[in-house]
Amino acid sequence: MAAKFLRVYQGLSLGLNRAVEGVLFALGLTMAIIVCTQVFFRYVVNDSLFWSEEAARYLLVWLTFLGATSAYYRGVHPKIESLAKLAPPRVHLAARVLVHLISLALFAVLIVYGVKFSYFVRFQISPALNIPKWTVTAVIPVSGVIFCIHNLRLLLEEFTGGANDR
Repeated sequence: MAAKFLRVYQGLSLGLNRAVEGVLFALGLTMAIIVCTQVFFRYVVNDSLFWSEEAARYLLVWLTFLGATSAYYRGVHPKIESLAKLAPPRVHLAARVLVHLISLALFAVLIVYGVKFSYFVRFQISPALNIPKWTVTAVIPVSGVIFCIHNLRLLLEEFTGGANDR
């Protein structure tokens, strides 16, 4: 039963990460097109686009937060394991679980304060794009939820010993 639940949850985490990576590609491509267009307009047409810098900045915010969730899923964030690997297996497992639990608490903070911050700026409008600023800051709690989903998968894998290839 636990193995089946783990496989389903791993599939959820994998599917979510694939969707995020698709969004990352679209965000990166859009940002590159906007910046290249701005350079063309500034240096060839001699007339800047008033909205391009703000759009690129907001896309970069989303790209950064969502990119961090994908990096977390892939396990490519820096970590220090030299001391933990020297410890006996049970201590090493306990250290990994502790790190996952501390990370989960941090991700919960992202969710709670991200929602509060988005609520705080809900009536502010960006000057150039004329969009609500909460649409930019909403990535903070969204990424917190994605982090939590991946973190719970890692915790389940620790307790069941069922890390599949990602």
